[in-house]
Amino acid sequence: MSVHELKRPPSADTAEWQVKAPQALEQLRHWSQVSPLQTALRHKRHGQWFVWRWIDALRDVERLADGLRQQGFTEDSRLALSGAFEPDLLLLALAARHVGGEVLTLPDTLDAEALHKALWRSRPTHAFILGRQTQQLWLNQGQTMLNFAELLGPVEPPQRLRLGVNGAQLWSEEGTQWQDGLSVLLDQWLTNGQTLAFPESPGSASRDRREVAPSGLLLSAERLQRLADEIDSRLAPLGTWRRRLCDWAIAHPEKGLQRLIKNRVRRLLGFHNLHFIWQATRTPDAQPAPTWLAEFKRDIA
Repeated sequence: MSVHELKRPPSADTAEWQVKAPQALEQLRHWSQVSPLQTALRHKRHGQWFVWRWIDALRDVERLADGLRQQGFTEDSRLALSGAFEPDLLLLALAARHVGGEVLTLPDTLDAEALHKALWRSRPTHAFILGRQTQQLWLNQGQTMLNFAELLGPVEPPQRLRLGVNGAQLWSEEGTQWQDGLSVLLDQWLTNGQTLAFPESPGSASRDRREVAPSGLLLSAERLQRLADEIDSRLAPLGTWRRRLCDWAIAHPEKGLQRLIKNRVRRLLGFHNLHFIWQATRTPDAQPAPTWLAEFKRDIA
């Protein structure tokens, strides 16, 4: 986890990467007042689940804002974020907004040439990078690396989770390659005041999702299709009697046996508490939602 300080240019074109969350800080303060000890964030690290209460999240944002100011971040600065969505990235984005600066998200899948072009256009003054390979690409652009922990300063570490979190939980297994993703996460998380959980890594997302059993998924169109492919890979091959049985269960879930089969698949995927899947309003040429996911799909204008 690294923060880079970039040379500040005279102008920038940031519209493509800009994060929009105008009420985020007010909403964070609201939840820290009305539900200070309730779980706000949940993240698996080194095989253990850790939680941030709403009051912890607000305090970390305030400390990070002070750390950013010490690194020369002002209301005229631009913070670029790149990597998987997780608590450090969200809290730092909110800290930048606390100072009054602009927040951008750049995909962590850019090659060296594409990254150079994106940086030339967006011209961030500071950046926070997750992932060693991405860090190296930024270093190759001549950036200076700072330590995230130094921005936060001395503080108690997040609490290790001993018991399951009760109530509704949102789930994200995305990153900054989802162009509007951070705006979506901040809006859904802070508007509803629900716990927002993240897997340890993309490779462990399926397993970690089953442990969390979220009530809502926040997914890009690409991730939704990837999830559909994951579901398909877990079902019996097309044309077999077992697959026909599964398809029958989907078509007639009101019957006992079909409902049992369907619930078993849901539990395998971590969907047994799922109520909805967030998805941006469909475009005319978009593919239909996969059958196993269609009933959860919620179009958002």
